[in-house]
Amino acid sequence: MIDLSQHSSVVAPLLLGSVLHGPNGSGRIVEVEAYGGADDAASHAARGCTPRTMPMFGPAGVLYVYLIYGMHHCANVVTGADGDGQAVLIRAIEPVGSTDAMRAARPKARREVDLTNGPGKLCQALGIDRHHDGLDLLSESAAVRLELLGPDAVVEAPIQDTRIGISAAKETPWRWYDPASTHISKRKE
Repeated sequence: MIDLSQHSSVVAPLLLGSVLHGPNGSGRIVEVEAYGGADDAASHAARGCTPRTMPMFGPAGVLYVYLIYGMHHCANVVTGADGDGQAVLIRAIEPVGSTDAMRAARPKARREVDLTNGPGKLCQALGIDRHHDGLDLLSESAAVRLELLGPDAVVEAPIQDTRIGISAAKETPWRWYDPASTHISKRKE
């Protein structure tokens, strides 16, 4: 099993292939970005612990959900030691099983790939919002949970690239994705 208490840049590529379960369905994680805590200018933790970022400073395995642009939720897996403020943003998932509830939640998505190929899209599709912030992702009874895969099931040879959609520390190569998946948000150019 993956040790979530490691640095986010170590955990992030290991999460590829794991399954994220939400109220509306499930999806195999195919794209992630690491955020390294107080020393990472692009991380919410760089500004210190606030009421908004408090879950990010909690124990590894907690869900950190925030709102961007006042309308899109983003789901993160807290990593590192308790108090470090590290997290891995789940950027894209590939649906597993029925997508009926996801389609109902994202009626404007024309293709299945458009249901979950971005952090805001996947949260909307799975029904993840700020009400789930701070949940223990490893609890079997949690409304949002993470099914971690063993080291032998991790995606081999993921593509590593720079993070996207940020203004600070854009050059940091802490984004990974499964090259075999069609559900990622953006391919390396």
